[in-house]
This record gives sequence, structure tokens and C-alpha cells, in this order.
Amino acid sequence: FFRIHYSDRYSDDEYEYRHVILPKNLLKLIPKEFFMNSESGNTLRLLQEPEWRGIGITQSLGWEHYEVHAPEPWVLLFRRAKDYQPPTQHSSKPGGTRRTK
Repeated sequence: FFRIHYSDRYSDDEYEYRHVILPKNLLKLIPKEFFMNSESGNTLRLLQEPEWRGIGITQSLGWEHYEVHAPEPWVLLFRRAKDYQPPTQHSSKPGGTRRTK
């Protein structure tokens, strides 16, 4: 059982941010292709949404993994636009009600 820690959100004028801390034993289970070689060893690369969701990170829509912190690869930094609005789903019910006079 792995417990992922989600920070509180914090923001600047443009973005809201949060960091996600993976348990170190979960980090060992992340596919090797999610890492890149660097001067300081293996560093987690920026992950696309399906990738970070695939390793168990759950958060609302609009977040992007925007930065890696090489000394602590288990800390993932996320951001999203401060005014982010999730896409709306239109219900298309056939035979909607119409009022006539």
C-alpha cells in the first residue's frame, strides 16, 4: 500500500501550484522509460497526464507536470492556469422539452 502526499495549493499571478510526493518504494516501480540520464544519475522526466495518472496520481483536470527536482525525484511539481475552467459536457438528450404558446 502506497500513500501519495499532495501539498496544499499555492499560487502566483498566473498559476496555481502543488507538489506531489511519491513514497520512495513506489518510485522503484515506475517504468525505466520515465527516467532520463543526467549528470546526477537518473532523473524523472516530465510526465504527460496519462503517465502520471498511470502511476497513481489523482487530481482534478488541468494540472501539468512542469518541473523535476533532480535531488528528490520522488517530488513532482505541478501547475495549472489560475483561471482554469474544466471543459463542460453538453448533454444531448433527444426530444428535449419545448414550450409552445
